[in-house]
Amino acid sequence: MFAKLPGIKIAILGGDAREVYLAGHLAGLGFSVRVFGLPAPEGGKVTVCQSPAEALAGAQAVVLPAPGISERGELYCPFLEKPPVVTEADFGCLPAGTPVFVGVARAVLKNIAARRGFKLVELLAIDEVAILNSIPSAEGAIQLAMEKLPITIHGSESFVLGFGRTGATLAYLLVAMGARTTVIARNPAQRARACQLNCRAYDFPELPDLIGKADVIFNTVPALVLPEPLLQKASPQVLIIDLASAPGGVDFEAARRLGIRAFLAPGLPGKVAPQTAGRVLSRVIPRLLAELLSPPP
Repeated sequence: MFAKLPGIKIAILGGDAREVYLAGHLAGLGFSVRVFGLPAPEGGKVTVCQSPAEALAGAQAVVLPAPGISERGELYCPFLEKPPVVTEADFGCLPAGTPVFVGVARAVLKNIAARRGFKLVELLAIDEVAILNSIPSAEGAIQLAMEKLPITIHGSESFVLGFGRTGATLAYLLVAMGARTTVIARNPAQRARACQLNCRAYDFPELPDLIGKADVIFNTVPALVLPEPLLQKASPQVLIIDLASAPGGVDFEAARRLGIRAFLAPGLPGKVAPQTAGRVLSRVIPRLLAELLSPPP
């Protein structure tokens, strides 16, 4: 399938070690790859550009980092000292219908896509990507908890807020490690699945009566689910690890005032297991590109 696409020009803007791995893999498949904000992968025939516009010139497909572009237009780009701002004008050279891949698209990118007419593909909305990506996310969250907690995960009162792909993987690993695991989820079917994993499962209205027992809370819900009134009911010794995209689901200012340790930890796959996370992208994006760019039979 990929042989039908020799020399297809792909621009990769920003990202972390995941995208470095992806760039090398795509170049090895015969794609013409330009990157901005990334070092060239070892052995890969990849062109490093000095601006987003340079990388995007002539591109037939674009890959943005999993966190995408912030509402301020800042590109997730940890290899650079300061996150660069990407504007609508930078995308002006893309023809309508150009595939643009991103993990999660915020409103600013969705608006640009709607006005420019390019095809926005949110990778983390695809089960194949999101489920595989949840593995390094969950492992990284537990690693962080092990570094910060004065107790073992085994025997701990571990709470998981939300039971989507990452929440489910987290709960599975916590149970396997011997944690007394409580899942908080609104969906009755998700609570049933949590019970099947040998977790205790409750709805969010029940959390105020339960939160005081928690040693560690992992939040996966991208909404304010831990406001100050709820944090006041938690143990001062509780550890909170928020995996939701910024700004997260915790009132961090209130947590600071209350002396509660709370960490916003998005993007863990690229930090704790970049090669594995890069392989996930390398497995999915070439197939999607072949489907989107191959001429009809």
